[in-house]
Amino acid sequence: MSISRGPALLRNRDFALLLGGGLVSAVGDQAQSMALPLTVLALTGSAARAGLVLGLGTLAFLLSGPFAGALADRWDRRAAMVWCDAGRALLAGATALAQALDRLTMPQLYATAVAAGVLGTLFRAAGAAALPNVVGPGRLPAALGLQQSAAGAVGVVGAPLAGMLYSAGRVVPFTVDALSFVASAVSLRLMRGSFQRERCPEAAAGDGAAASAGRFAAQVREGLGWLRHQPVIRFLTLVTAADKVRYGAGYLLIITLARRLGASPFWVGAVFGGAALGALAGAAVSGRVAHRFPLGRIAMVMLWLEALMFPLYALAPNAPALAAVAAGESLLVPVYTVAMTAHQLAITPDELRGRAAAATTTLTTGALSAGTLAGGALITVLGPTTLVWACGAWLLLLALATTAHRAVRQAPPAGGADAAAGVVGAARSPRRDEPSAQGGVVEG
Repeated sequence: MSISRGPALLRNRDFALLLGGGLVSAVGDQAQSMALPLTVLALTGSAARAGLVLGLGTLAFLLSGPFAGALADRWDRRAAMVWCDAGRALLAGATALAQALDRLTMPQLYATAVAAGVLGTLFRAAGAAALPNVVGPGRLPAALGLQQSAAGAVGVVGAPLAGMLYSAGRVVPFTVDALSFVASAVSLRLMRGSFQRERCPEAAAGDGAAASAGRFAAQVREGLGWLRHQPVIRFLTLVTAADKVRYGAGYLLIITLARRLGASPFWVGAVFGGAALGALAGAAVSGRVAHRFPLGRIAMVMLWLEALMFPLYALAPNAPALAAVAAGESLLVPVYTVAMTAHQLAITPDELRGRAAAATTTLTTGALSAGTLAGGALITVLGPTTLVWACGAWLLLLALATTAHRAVRQAPPAGGADAAAGVVGAARSPRRDEPSAQGGVVEG
């Protein structure tokens, strides 16, 4: 099966609308993510309160993730995404109005952060679960690659644009964010295809009658249980979470190294700009590479590249060298993300996709948050140079463990024949004694 190239995939009207709406919404989110802490600082002058607002959004995501996945599998996914966009548009619009009337308060900002976090979690879970039905399993790597490229472009230009919007007025970023959610909702309403497969009448009736908390909790456990019996996804999710801990700690670590080299704020930003450019370059080829090469090989190469590149941060003589290291280290991350996501979506039954996607995302995001929180303490205890070498050793262990894992080495290319067969044949969760879609016996 040949991979569908980006221009051909963009002729898919539904996917073009989904991608365009998501891109506009991401720009608005970037504007609001910068405006929120700046607004808190302007209101209170407290960096702690600014951090609390950001932390509440992350906490809402972590706590609601598994439940959002279950709702994405139970509800009509497109309707859920439209209502999430409408809710976030109202939140951003209310913030802009309160700002314009000089009535904005910290309780409103706290509530906005929590509510937006919950709605955003449900939106992402439903969107991830719907994508294979929008583009088809064979086009998943190409579709995910285009989404990664769009996200990379927003990462490169979004921060400067957000700064310009905030400079134009404190109301402007929230207004732009509200309008972006409206645009996203309109694009979703214009789509014609189905976001989920038709379920048998018995299953639909069961969900309609199953409004009890016990049944809902059982659905959450069902998704987690299915994921637990997939050896490749389970192992690579744990590896990715372990890598995210290092990544979270590395954010503050790289800033500390850059400042120790005498880098100006501009060059500190340029270091992360290098990482964004590296990721953007990787995203440009991620769909083709993920479709051609096995997932296990991509995971091993990425981890070995990170393990070899990360210690170079300790040896970099200046900020441009740090930027070059960041670009090289980030090059394969979007390729792995596309391959891993396409593989997971391809082998996951449609009725479980929301729960499986939410579970993996919640775990990796929680690990990233833990690493970010631990970064400052580790730098204080170990020192920045020692922490660089410790992170390099951690990455080396992850690379060795992944290389030694037989099921990972045997995983097929994303969107390949085996994975596509997993979609067709995965109308139910596999029994413990039958072969899984990954070519091995399902582990307990």
